[in-house]
Amino acid sequence: MKVQMIKTLSLGLSAVCAVAALGSCGNKQPQATQQAPQVAVMTVEAGSSDLNSTYPAIIKGKTDIDIRPQVTGFITKVHVDEGDRVRKGQTLFTLDQVQFQAAVDQAQAAVNSAQAAVNTASVTEANKRALLDKNIISETEWQLAANSLAQAKAARAQAQAALTTARKNLAYTVVTAPSDGVVGNIPNREGSLASPSSAQPLTTISDNSQVYAYFSLNEKDLLELTDGGTVSIDERISQMPAVQLQLADGTMYPIEGKVSTISGVISNSTGAASVRALFPNPSGMLRSGNTGNVVIPRHNDNVIVIPQKASFEIQGLRYVYVLNDSNTTATRPIQVLDLSNGKDFVVLSGLEPGERIVTEGVGTIVRDGITIAPKAAQAPEATPAQ
Repeated sequence: MKVQMIKTLSLGLSAVCAVAALGSCGNKQPQATQQAPQVAVMTVEAGSSDLNSTYPAIIKGKTDIDIRPQVTGFITKVHVDEGDRVRKGQTLFTLDQVQFQAAVDQAQAAVNSAQAAVNTASVTEANKRALLDKNIISETEWQLAANSLAQAKAARAQAQAALTTARKNLAYTVVTAPSDGVVGNIPNREGSLASPSSAQPLTTISDNSQVYAYFSLNEKDLLELTDGGTVSIDERISQMPAVQLQLADGTMYPIEGKVSTISGVISNSTGAASVRALFPNPSGMLRSGNTGNVVIPRHNDNVIVIPQKASFEIQGLRYVYVLNDSNTTATRPIQVLDLSNGKDFVVLSGLEPGERIVTEGVGTIVRDGITIAPKAAQAPEATPAQ
C-alpha cells in the first residue's frame, strides 16, 4: 500500500513539473519572437531652401507735404475735396483778397508818385547842369539838384519793392499744390481763419505715385545681413532681392518693391534700425497711413531640410535621432535656422548628407539606443514662411 501511494505522488509531481515547464516555455516564446517597431526614417540630402522673413510695416507717400498759407486771411473758397488727385500748381484754397488787393493798389500809387518825383528831379538836375556849364551857377547848386534826383530814385526803388511785396502777398491768397498727389484731410472750410502759425495745416498733399514701406531690423538682423561686418550695408542692399508687401487683409500687393535705405542709427528705445522699401503705386491703391508686412525672401544653398516633428528640444538645444548601420538610434544635437515655415527646419550644422534620421515617434516610441525597423518617409518641402 505504501509503495502504491509513493508511485501516485511521484506521478502527480511529474505532471505538475511538466505543466510548469510548458508554462515557462509559453512565457519565453513571445519574447523570442518580439519584433523591432516600424518607424519612418529619411535620408538627409543637401539642397536649397526658400523662406520668407516678414516685418510689420507702415506705408507713407513718397512726399507728404503739409499745406499752410503764407499770409493770414479768411478762407473764401475750397477748390478741392478730400481724396482728390491734384496736379502741381492746381488751386486748392482761396483766401480773402480784399485787403491784399488794396495794399497792391496803395503800393502802385506810391510807385507812381515816386516816379513823378524822379521826373521832376531829373528835369531840375538837367537845367542846373546846363547853367553850370555856362558858369551861371556854382557847382554846389548843381550838386544839390543831383542829390535830389538820387533821393527821388531811391524813393522810387523803395516804392517798387513795396509793390512787389504787396503783389506777392496777393498771390499768396491763392494756395496751390506744390506737387502732384492726393488731397488729405481738410479740417477748415469757407469762413475759417487761415494763418501760417496755425497748428493744423489746411491739408496734406501726398505724392503716392511711389510709396515707402517703413519697417525695422534689430541688431541681430543687421549683423546677419552684413555677415558679421564683412560686407557693407550699401553693398548688401544692392544685392538684396525684390521684396513683397502683404496688405492688411492678407493679400499680396501685385507689384514687387526694393529695399532702398537702412538707417545708420539704432534706436536706444527699440534696439532696431529703420529700413525703407520703395514700391511703385501707379494705380494709387496704396495710401499714406496704410499698414502691412514687408516680406523679404531668403534663399539658402547647401543646407539640409528636415521635418520639425523629427526633432525635439531640451533646455534650448535641438536634437534628432540618427540611425547607424545596425538601425540603432543615437541622439545628435543640431543647429537650425531661426526662420521656418511652420513645418520644416533648415539645418545649419549637426547632420551630414547621406545620414538617416527618425521622422516619427520622436518622444513617444523612439528613444536613444533602441533598434527599429525603418520605413521610408516623405521628404519635406521648404515652403515660404508666413
